[in-house]
Amino acid sequence: MTRTLMGPVITEMTVPALVDSVDAADFHAVTGLNNAVCRSDTGLDDFAYTPEQLLPMWQDRTDSINRIFIARIHGEIVGAVRVRHALAEPTSAEVDIMVLPEHWGHGVEQALLDHAEQEVRALGRRVMQAWTLHETDPGVDPLMPRTGWGSVSNSPHARLLAENGFELEQVERSSAFDLHADLAPISRMLAEALAIAGDDYRVVEWTLPTPPEWRDGYAWALSRMSTDVPSGGLDVDEEIWDADRISRRDAQFVDGGQTVSVVAVQHVPTGALAAFNELVIGADPTGVTHQYCTLVLREHRGHRLGTVVKCAGILRQQEIAPRSPKITTFNAEENRPMLDINERMGFVPQAYSGAWQKRLD
Repeated sequence: MTRTLMGPVITEMTVPALVDSVDAADFHAVTGLNNAVCRSDTGLDDFAYTPEQLLPMWQDRTDSINRIFIARIHGEIVGAVRVRHALAEPTSAEVDIMVLPEHWGHGVEQALLDHAEQEVRALGRRVMQAWTLHETDPGVDPLMPRTGWGSVSNSPHARLLAENGFELEQVERSSAFDLHADLAPISRMLAEALAIAGDDYRVVEWTLPTPPEWRDGYAWALSRMSTDVPSGGLDVDEEIWDADRISRRDAQFVDGGQTVSVVAVQHVPTGALAAFNELVIGADPTGVTHQYCTLVLREHRGHRLGTVVKCAGILRQQEIAPRSPKITTFNAEENRPMLDINERMGFVPQAYSGAWQKRLD
């Protein structure tokens, strides 16, 4: 689909078969644009991804569909918007506006957001969700989410969303942990937490792909991310996971050259997974490690299992990726139990994100 506007021409990006395919130029350009926008918004390179990491996720449309629409003026790429929706979860679609500061204020960002809303409405989805990135200093007139926890700067991206009917529902903190620091305190925290957890819980570890014996339990635990993690006022469907979906997700990571370390805690009496932590690093051994999902299932809280999986994960990651400089993680500002653990471990704030939502008529 192509649409000519006052300024930009918006076209859908073709997902290439290979990173070096003849039709991969736009894919590389959008990857670079996304990385540059994240750097501009936060002053950090921590949120950059390579085309090799992203392509498997774009190609697999079994569980979710990612579409990119590119805005051009006189043939030059001036912005893009990603529209993503999960297939099993029917309520919302995510939109991600990518426009560098030099192209803001000329109608590009509004044209892309309007186009994204048309696409979301065509899907029959009733909710649009979007995220903004921010530096740690909220500046003048910071924006407060409806949860009352945290704040973000009144950036052009935030104003665009607010002016188009989005509500700031939640603020998340991006924290970083120095992997080259002395880890003796982490070992002590782990030992203390294991003693409190007791014999009913045991630590299990693996590197993706997930071993067959853990796929069903891991699927159940991942599904609980949609029900047990604070989500503010965001409309979140309960996610549907099974062993096959775990295998597909694993393949996206592995095919993208990423190494994913999982540390989990098994509840011995039932055999169920009670908590887990994921740490991810790309093909560059000196790159940043990202913490993806971390959860203690609601019925197993109060046994220090969050401390167990996070501390054990850090110690394992130092062995897997000894040259990685740090771990980054996002947590909702109202999720004080997890932030308390992070702060005791030595995580420090480095950026913030705003979670925005618009309910469509």
